Amino acid sequence: MEKRREIIREETLDPEDWASMRALGHRIVDDTMDYIETIRDRPVWQHAPPEIRAGFDGPPPTGPLPPEEVYREYVRSVLPYQVGNSHPRFWGWVAGCGTVMGMYSELLAASTDAVSGAFSYMSNNYVEMQVVDWCRALLGFPPGTSGLITSGCSSSTLIGLAVARNTMAGYDVRTQGMQGAGKQMTLYCSEEVHSSVQKAVELLGFGNDALRRVPVNESLQIDTLALREMIAADRARGCHPVCVVGAAGTTNTGAIDDLGALADICAEERCWFHVDGAFGAWAAISPKYRDLVAGMERADSLAFDLHKWMYLAYPIACVLVRDAQAHRNTFSLTPTYLAHGEGDRGLTGVDVPWLSDYGFELSRGFLALKAWMTIKEQGTEKYGRLIQQNIEQAHYLEGLVRDARELELALPVSLNIVNFRYVRPGLADTRLNDLNKQIETELQEQGIAVPSTVSIRGRKYLHVAITNHRSRRDDFDLLVREVIRIGNGIA
Repeated sequence: MEKRREIIREETLDPEDWASMRALGHRIVDDTMDYIETIRDRPVWQHAPPEIRAGFDGPPPTGPLPPEEVYREYVRSVLPYQVGNSHPRFWGWVAGCGTVMGMYSELLAASTDAVSGAFSYMSNNYVEMQVVDWCRALLGFPPGTSGLITSGCSSSTLIGLAVARNTMAGYDVRTQGMQGAGKQMTLYCSEEVHSSVQKAVELLGFGNDALRRVPVNESLQIDTLALREMIAADRARGCHPVCVVGAAGTTNTGAIDDLGALADICAEERCWFHVDGAFGAWAAISPKYRDLVAGMERADSLAFDLHKWMYLAYPIACVLVRDAQAHRNTFSLTPTYLAHGEGDRGLTGVDVPWLSDYGFELSRGFLALKAWMTIKEQGTEKYGRLIQQNIEQAHYLEGLVRDARELELALPVSLNIVNFRYVRPGLADTRLNDLNKQIETELQEQGIAVPSTVSIRGRKYLHVAITNHRSRRDDFDLLVREVIRIGNGIA
């Protein structure tokens, strides 16, 4: 007698009601488009009040909630309290602002739970390889340069310096580790370098003591004479200089090191030349200002973001490495459970490495899609014009500051960052520092604009980093008026 099969109800995370979920999706797209289209009409940011913060306490729900209710809670408790970097008057730190096509691409990538990096012959990898090649060509690197899309310049810097270490060490670092080094390896950067360089140096086992901070000149560029002297002194004491890090736009001031001179020093001293081009690298595509980063194309490795001055949504960055084989040698690893190059019907003899052979991550999302779609939508010439527009807006703001007797410029503008402060006769620097911090806070808390603050030679300045395609000149007129109004109103 045939045995009766037990009926088992198997579950899924797909919608039970596809029609209502589809309607919710249409509503979400409409709401997000309304949000972006009207973004100028809202405060730049606002803090979540105590009652909103209290709503994030408690255990996870054991049972389901209606999707519409989950979305309503997002609109009520999450959406209004964003960092604000998509707003045209957000200029704090150095942050990009996103694009509509980039937003759509994130939806498309998520819709297939897209993976990038493994499985050589899939279209996602070809998209990433093309975006990397576009970056290579736009930034002046030669054919054959390798690269990888990353989550940010911290990852890009870690990858670039890992290749530098393994290539310049003079022994098999992957086998012996740092204990195989006969001499202390040393690296050099300016006092203005981004903290991600120190983090990478520490993570790679050099130790922070190996990172030499070179003094800067009056323009806050690395002092090349001091650099030469430090390298010579290290060689004399038995150290092994392996890498010099140059800056194509420092975070504090936008200062650009003399990259050509650094490339010459690295060639003479047999050092790896790494450039931190987090945002400033993209000046290379501006017709008027590309010469500001001349010499960058001579770097052995270059780290840069696309979620800053290419205006894409977080996260997306890139690293380029001139020596593709050295790049692959640093990271390639193929255990049996990841064997590839087998069973590719019709593709016999074609060697397409996994992109995960060029970085430390195997699990990688499809970050390249938003760059691929947005660059196709807008074109590189428009991007070049927008970057030029931001630089000229910085010079416009510089002029406004120079014309206002209540304001003082920190130093001449070199790229897209303006640092200035409110001044009042008779006040000492310590009081002016406090006053400008108060002005920053009031600008932010009143939702007028978001600058940040930086300290330069012991003085605190308002910091305006212009990497926003939505900013207009009248936004900077408003900023100057409000800084003066708030400053005059503080006792």
